[in-house]
Amino acid sequence: MQPWPALLEFDKNHVWHPYSAIPPKSPPIAIVKTQGSILTTADNQQLVDGMSSWWATLHGYNHPAILKAMHAQLDTMPHIMFGGLTHQPAIELSQRLVELTPEPLNQVFLVDSGSVAMEVAIKMAMQYWKALNQPNKHKLMTVRNGYHGDTFATMAICDPVNGMHGLFEQQLSQHIFAPAPTQGFELDDNQHTDIQAVEALLKEHHSSIAAFTIEPIVQGAGGMRFYRPDYLKQLRQLCDQYNVLLIIDEIATGFGRTGKLFASEWAGISGDIMTLGKTLTGGHISLAATLTTQKISQAISNPLTPSIPNILAHGPTFMANPLACQAAIANIDLLLSTHWQADIQRIEKQLAEQLKPLADLDLVKEVRVLGAIGVVELTRDDLGQPIQDECVANNIWIRPFGKLVYTMPAYNIPDTQLKQLTTGIVKAVESISNPIDN
Repeated sequence: MQPWPALLEFDKNHVWHPYSAIPPKSPPIAIVKTQGSILTTADNQQLVDGMSSWWATLHGYNHPAILKAMHAQLDTMPHIMFGGLTHQPAIELSQRLVELTPEPLNQVFLVDSGSVAMEVAIKMAMQYWKALNQPNKHKLMTVRNGYHGDTFATMAICDPVNGMHGLFEQQLSQHIFAPAPTQGFELDDNQHTDIQAVEALLKEHHSSIAAFTIEPIVQGAGGMRFYRPDYLKQLRQLCDQYNVLLIIDEIATGFGRTGKLFASEWAGISGDIMTLGKTLTGGHISLAATLTTQKISQAISNPLTPSIPNILAHGPTFMANPLACQAAIANIDLLLSTHWQADIQRIEKQLAEQLKPLADLDLVKEVRVLGAIGVVELTRDDLGQPIQDECVANNIWIRPFGKLVYTMPAYNIPDTQLKQLTTGIVKAVESISNPIDN
């Protein structure tokens, strides 16, 4: 292998990293090994990972059960096209997803990333209404502060003001945005002013709306905002009332992160379409899924107008990749065999105990904790990099964005590493806060 200085010099000048320039303002940290919740750098520093690789590594890195399943599949059939062919891992994974997700979701479309899963969900919704000879229902509705991906269809339903895609405004389809849900997971269920705004927009525009898209309970990259389950329950009722499909984006919240297997379970509802990703393989390889109902699949497969195609015209080359499907099966089976709810409660307790006192700092606007998610919202948006640098100096890895310093550790992170993580975040925020206060 080339020496690291030479590799990093090439990286700086030629490799584009997420949401960065070339060369980047701050060089990335070279990682040479992962194990559990530990990242080992090229300088042999060990960092406790507080990001789970953007929500994904539920069981930490290199889990032996998942690696064993992947090795066995790699030796047999790492990939095969899914067009006209099928294989056991795809079938068994689909069986598990149908069994675990809320009824009546029982049709599975396997793709290779969360953004593509949402693209497919949008296609399903649009084609459903065309198949029913209602092409006027061609718009989407969503809420502000949402995030659904970086592809063009998904960019159009991310927050149009505070999102990351304003540069492409003129190229994006124009959809309908309701105010964001009032922040607060434990708000009184009678606080309905936010849902009233949704109802007013649905009443006015429902004849042109194909589907309403929403992240259940937790708005992720659009602000790490938590909202009450009753809002989601009322939204389901309104979508039924106004004949609008409901797309539930569980890409970030699926498989336990909030304390329920799926965040929509807090409201006891099901979407007409659900997307999964990130956590599907436990962060070991890319895979995502879009689930829908037989009602929708049958409408698409049997359109009322003969000129409408009776197929869902989407087929990624690596759709239902056997290696990824086998990793997902192992990941799901592992999760269900553990006391994951107790781990989520353990993490939630530690995050609340150590992070919530930061709310007393002038620099801190609010501290929020739900399940295995801890968020420190600052009053300024220019401190992410110095806080990240302080965290690395404290041997932990987090990646703030904007005003948000947040963590989502692996469910099985040991208590000692969890304490190191929360203590390091507290020290980093305090160290940045003290010079500002002085």
